[in-house]
Amino acid sequence: MSMFKRYLHDAREDSGHADRGDVPGWVLITLMTAGLVALIWGLAGPRLADVFNSAIDSVTGG
Repeated sequence: MSMFKRYLHDAREDSGHADRGDVPGWVLITLMTAGLVALIWGLAGPRLADVFNSAIDSVTGG
């Protein structure tokens, strides 16, 4: 059996027995990240928009 076929065979046999990961942990990380982005966007969004508009105005001469 070639090395690749043996790898596929072993991967198929172990697929049901291996740890599938920490789903609640990933959900928590995702929700916390989304919350932080929303918080930062809410606090800094208007200021960042002003900075962006000022930069565009200085480039376009407006």
